[in-house]
Amino acid sequence: MDSLSALSPEHQAVVSWLLTCDEPWTAYRARIDLMDRPSDEPAVLEARASLVTDPRIRDLISHARTWGGKPLKRHNDASHPFTTLGVLADFGLTRADPGIDAIWQSISAHVSDEDFFESLLNIPERFGGSGEDEWAWIACDAYALLYPLLAFGYGAEPTVSRAVAALVKRSSDVGWRCAAASRFGSFKGPGKREHPCPIATVHGLKALSQVNEAVDSPAARAGVEMLLHHWDVQGNQKYFLFGIGTDFRKPKYPMLWYDIVHVVDVLSRFPLALRDARFRRMADELLGQLDEDGRVSARSMYRAWKGWSFADKKHPSPWLTLLAHRIARRFAAANV
Repeated sequence: MDSLSALSPEHQAVVSWLLTCDEPWTAYRARIDLMDRPSDEPAVLEARASLVTDPRIRDLISHARTWGGKPLKRHNDASHPFTTLGVLADFGLTRADPGIDAIWQSISAHVSDEDFFESLLNIPERFGGSGEDEWAWIACDAYALLYPLLAFGYGAEPTVSRAVAALVKRSSDVGWRCAAASRFGSFKGPGKREHPCPIATVHGLKALSQVNEAVDSPAARAGVEMLLHHWDVQGNQKYFLFGIGTDFRKPKYPMLWYDIVHVVDVLSRFPLALRDARFRRMADELLGQLDEDGRVSARSMYRAWKGWSFADKKHPSPWLTLLAHRIARRFAAANV
């Protein structure tokens, strides 16, 4: 039996729309994530070939290959190759695909004494930096960089394994706090030193979601609890200027900053979260934004991605719709 015909009529209609959209990354991920098709099935192989050869994907890879040519001046720069790496990983690219290994070579050339991969940063003197371009690491960037490397398939590389160990070591009983290379001394972001950093915690969890033995680790459990607690005390507590309000609730992609798509998608990767009523309420905020056809439209956008469906507030986005239904499917798979 065709697995599509086994779906409910409502779900079948959405998946059919995703399979026939003009986004090969969405059609490919729909077969893998919503239909549970094996990676060696002819239809999946065909969808993947369309993904890898699509000119838009080739352009993204070319952009990501400029890694190290532009300093990161703010952590939510959607135009930076740093963001493009995460998108390519989300779409399903791997180290076997043309151009990815060249990106790895550039990234792996800069590893700190503290075992984190470094980015080219430019931190003003008033924030503890030199005001010059320099290779260094700050938690939110170093943790986020681990996710694409693991998703691409570099987890067995010794430098990646050590970076994962360093990530786990930096965790605390309240998730991950703000941290930076020792050369920055007492550097921290705009918050209390004892508080967790929400975005560092999201990125830390996202990286650990790619490491099977870490999904139920103490570090992961602490990170999950931090984010769920923040949801529980929303309106009364901000950490490092991150709050949960109107903007947080707007569907947005890429998964770069602290917003509902990013947080819910990451938490849905952890069985502990899927069993928690607080997470159910958080996910309902996102899934409740499906339209009558089961589709999602962006309510906020990064202008650097204008022209992509997830940066179009006027029409439903196949990719955002896929992400929402994948979250719902994870609930179903967990029988909650």
